[in-house]
Amino acid sequence: MWKMKERKAVEPDPLLEKDAAASRKPKTEPRLGREIQTRIGHHLRAMYDDVVSQGVPDRFVDLLRKLDEGREGPSE
Repeated sequence: MWKMKERKAVEPDPLLEKDAAASRKPKTEPRLGREIQTRIGHHLRAMYDDVVSQGVPDRFVDLLRKLDEGREGPSE
């Protein structure tokens, strides 16, 4: 059997501690203006509508149908 080695105590690094303390401070998030948000929303909606209008390819419909048939068991 093998044994785990004991871990040695490590002295904390003052620079790492300083970075950790700085990361806990609340930060102000950058914000986009209302006009930019609206334009992004329009672009995303246009892209989403295009994807939705494409529909599901026939091969995926066939695969889904076969999967459903497999769940229900063999049809008699």
